[in-house]
This record gives sequence, C-alpha cells and structure tokens, in this order.
Amino acid sequence: MTTPTAGRGRPGGGRAALAFLSPLVLIYLVFFGYGFWFLIRTSFTRVSLSFTDAVSVGLDNYRLLWESDTFRHAVLNNLLFAAISIAAALTLAYFIAYAVSAGLRPKRLMYVLFLVPSLMPLSLVSTVFGSMLQERFGVLNETLRSVGLGSLASPWLTDPGLAFGVVAVLFCYLIGLPVMYYTADLSAVPTEVVEAGLLDGAGTFRIMRSIVYPMMTSTHITVVLSLLLGSFRSLEVVLFSTGGGPAGHTEIVGTFLYRFSTDPGPRTGFVASAAVVVLLIAFVISVVQMFLTRPRSGGRR
Repeated sequence: MTTPTAGRGRPGGGRAALAFLSPLVLIYLVFFGYGFWFLIRTSFTRVSLSFTDAVSVGLDNYRLLWESDTFRHAVLNNLLFAAISIAAALTLAYFIAYAVSAGLRPKRLMYVLFLVPSLMPLSLVSTVFGSMLQERFGVLNETLRSVGLGSLASPWLTDPGLAFGVVAVLFCYLIGLPVMYYTADLSAVPTEVVEAGLLDGAGTFRIMRSIVYPMMTSTHITVVLSLLLGSFRSLEVVLFSTGGGPAGHTEIVGTFLYRFSTDPGPRTGFVASAAVVVLLIAFVISVVQMFLTRPRSGGRR
C-alpha cells in the first residue's frame, strides 16, 4: 500500500538542491562564463597580449584562420593522432584489460607499463620520452651505439617522418585510461555468457573477440569520443617531446595556439578566434558523446 506522498520529492528538496548548487553555478558563471565571453569578444579584435588599444576587425581573424594552411594542418594532425590512439585503444587497450581481468600472471607489470604513465603529468612523461630520443646523448641512440648498432641511431626528433612516428607512438602509449574503462566494464560481463562459449568449444581468443568484444559497445563509444576530445587537450604531449617540429610537421592545435600567443605583435585576437573554433569542435564532440552514451529506455545503453 502506498502513502499519498509516495514517489514525490521531499518538501523543499528542490530549494535545498538549488542552495547546494548555487555556489558551483556562481563560480561557473564568473570564471567560465566570463572567460568564454571575453574570448569571443577578443576574437573580433586586433590586439596584443597587453589587451590595450584593441581595434575591431569584424570577421577578419576568422577569415585569416580559414586561409591558414598551418591551422588546417594542425587540426588534421590532431585528428590523425586521435585516430591512431583510438585504434590502439580499441585493440591493445582492450587486450590488456582482458588479460588483466583474466588473471594474467604479469598483472602488476601491465599496470606499471600502461596505467602508471597515464596517471602521471603528461609534461613529465613527454619530457622523459623526448630526452630518451635525442640524437646526441639520447638513451636510445647511445644504447644502439653501445651494442654495435650505431647505424640504426637516427634523428628521431628532427626528421619529419620519424618525429611524426614518435608522437604517434607516444599517443598510443598513453592508453591507460581506456584500459581502466575496459577493465571496469569487463567486470560486469555476465559469467554465463563466457561459460556458454566455453561449453560450445570456443577458445579464449574467440571468446574475447567474438563474444565479449561486441558486448562492449557503450565502452567503445566512450573510449572513441573521450580520446577524440582529449586529443585537442594534448598540448603537453607534443610541446615537451617535439615542440611541434620539425618545421611544423607534428604541429597540433595546442602548439599552434601556444606558438602564436607567445609571439610578439597584435596576434591575440587571431589566437582567440582559433581558440573559439577549437571550443566549438570540442562542444560538438561533447554533445555527440552525451547523446550516444545517455541511458536508453528500460535502463539499457
């Protein structure tokens, strides 16, 4: 038997929730809301980093941005690095998570190799990675020379093709977060499904590929969109490894914004317009993620 107030909220619950949320909303409006408004307003001006003597230029900054081959190349590199990291996450990260969940013996080694670096500051990981690949006195080249393979020592960070490959490998290496996503969702896989596959004679690899992997659809979507969105926030990965070089071959949006914002001259409005475009791209990706990962009817995703 239900009471007349069953299913209804507690009296004053809405006001209490609003009272708890109001400080957070106020902070958001002051810091983020004002920041977005200031960024958008600045994108329509020609002004230096001192923000004095601003001159309104309308849409000129956006026109220059549209005509900028460097910016288009940076966006393309962002998407390419994101695609590479997504491919690594959907294959290697899933395999690592499955192996760890299945009780693979070197479990701690897997965590040290892939999870710990992802939990450390990206600037530190990228700096160490970059220093190891220095042409002179880098650990990799010095090791090759010490074992008689000096012919394989290469300018890893100054050759355009090699530098792009270095950044791509670094993006693939930082897949600790997808590993945690898969590990968490693998623990919720019904054991009956796996047992049924074993009874039908399926091997471990077949169960991992044909039974469990298709059940991870919502996790795949989360991994893809989070890595795509995260690629636009990966300034440290490139800045502290190759610096966007050589000659801009590894430039991404983050290093593009950093380079132009630190250059002298009235370029702050141009940088602001590029930041607005990046924010719009991130906003679209976030909306798509919210739409694809929202709970379906009946509690299913």
